[in-house]
Amino acid sequence: VQLQASGGGLVQAGGSLRLSCVASGRTFSNEYMGWFRQAPGREREFVGRMSSRSDTYVSNSVKGRFTMSRDNAKNTMYLQMNSLKPEDTAVYYCAAGGASGISYDYWGQGTQVTVSS
Repeated sequence: VQLQASGGGLVQAGGSLRLSCVASGRTFSNEYMGWFRQAPGREREFVGRMSSRSDTYVSNSVKGRFTMSRDNAKNTMYLQMNSLKPEDTAVYYCAAGGASGISYDYWGQGTQVTVSS
């Protein structure tokens, strides 16, 4: 089982990026998928999670700016990030598996997002 996150890059403050997380090896259509991020010198931070029914919950720090979606037919989850701020700079990780949305069985390798001021 692999989770491949992509779509990161360098963007100016106020810009947008869309991250993708493609799962291979099994389907997660009936399980939670989530996004986390980790900035240098900081602990990993929860960004958002999405249930199998596409119910979403995002952290207050990104609410109103980030949107999650998923395409179960493609076994893919997306994170649309708008109005990016320098404090959004981090490595973004996707995770999948599990029924709670709190703990996850599988993690991707991360994609770097850098927001310049």
